[in-house]
Amino acid sequence: MPLDLIYDDPASDVVLDAASGVRRTILPGGVRLLTETDRSVRSATLGLWLPVGSRDEKPEHAGSTHVLEHLLFKGTRRRTAMQIASAFDEVGGDSNAVTAKEHTLYYGRVRSADVPMAVDVLTDMVTSSLLEEQALRTEREVILEELAMAEDDPQDVGYETFLAHVLGPETAIGRPVGGTAQTVTDLDIEDVRAHYGEHYRPDNLVVTAVGDVDHDQLADLLLEGLRRGGWGLEPGALPHRRSRETHETPSAAGAAGAGATEGAVSGEAVARIVPRRLARPTEQNHIYLGGTGITAVDEKRHTLSVLMSILGGGMSSRLFQHVREQRGLAYSVYSFSAGYHDAGLFGLYAACRPSRTAEVVELLAQELTDMGERGVDDAEMRRALGQITGSFALGLEDTSSRMGRLGTIELMHGRYTGIDEILEKISRVSAADVQALAAQLASSFTTRIDVGPEA
Repeated sequence: MPLDLIYDDPASDVVLDAASGVRRTILPGGVRLLTETDRSVRSATLGLWLPVGSRDEKPEHAGSTHVLEHLLFKGTRRRTAMQIASAFDEVGGDSNAVTAKEHTLYYGRVRSADVPMAVDVLTDMVTSSLLEEQALRTEREVILEELAMAEDDPQDVGYETFLAHVLGPETAIGRPVGGTAQTVTDLDIEDVRAHYGEHYRPDNLVVTAVGDVDHDQLADLLLEGLRRGGWGLEPGALPHRRSRETHETPSAAGAAGAGATEGAVSGEAVARIVPRRLARPTEQNHIYLGGTGITAVDEKRHTLSVLMSILGGGMSSRLFQHVREQRGLAYSVYSFSAGYHDAGLFGLYAACRPSRTAEVVELLAQELTDMGERGVDDAEMRRALGQITGSFALGLEDTSSRMGRLGTIELMHGRYTGIDEILEKISRVSAADVQALAAQLASSFTTRIDVGPEA
């Protein structure tokens, strides 16, 4: 059911999937509530989503979304930071938050009997955080340590650098989610408060919950918590429709620099892409190689899942078998992808001794090129489809995964898709589809990042 059909109805209350117990309601204030009731468990996972991420920041305020996420745990008008931390610990639950490029999520997982407490604490944090100068000074140091920890991890720094150069380091979506040490240091409390005031409001809020929950009871608890925090919940208000400046992917030459390739190329040609080298005192060279992919809403995303499974998604994948098992050139090797509303990327990763770098890079690229030129066989398709459907089904055993799925559907896709429909779309992916997408990606290599010892 397209959500647009019920987006503009302030009285909207729709059962999206009767078999799975999925229901969606627009509450006063434009708050959106999606639940999936599952009486077979004695717990529930609750998430409060805001459709604002690092790409929505002003350049001079880079990192403010992440800083704000931290500060929401540091005290409200009703609770100290210790009381917020203790609330979930005392009942054996857990609570945390995630800042991403296009959203922020605050979540908790508790026994079903403790859902009222979880709603109360999370709504209190979102509506009533103090956002004090002293808290910022203290938490700034914590975040600087977090950024430093990421800099110490060659895989972390390599991936972030790769992503920035594919998407464009000067673009909003290409900037690191956490900002930089300099932007975090320069950030003042008024910047954070302004960010909060602009984005944290009822018509931006999406709440998803999965497990032993009652939709109507949860709606009452949610409205009570939001009103207690001082949010005005106007009857008949509609959800806010976010609009962003469309991301323009950098040109191949701009993304990769000298040596960028055009058109379908061999692994040998891709190996000549001039790498951006980040010197680190490591024993291995960590290689990231790839380029522009497809968006998260592209109809080819299911084909991409199959392609990534065959190429580098497990022990039977081509990269694992040909780079590790047959040649012994790496211990860790895989493929990956990332998608956003209007941008995407694909990549190949391997870590090897520096002397093997050239050979490994050529093999990585050649595997994708060969897939685009020669296609995939029936056995590979069967394994990939089995892996994807199996892991998808196993993931749905977890209420947290299903809670995340509901939030992603609402914020990213704007259309509810049932499990059976997704599995049916995956099953329709053909070997020809995979070959065509592989050929497209093989012509899109632009970027290589090497993290390791000095050459």
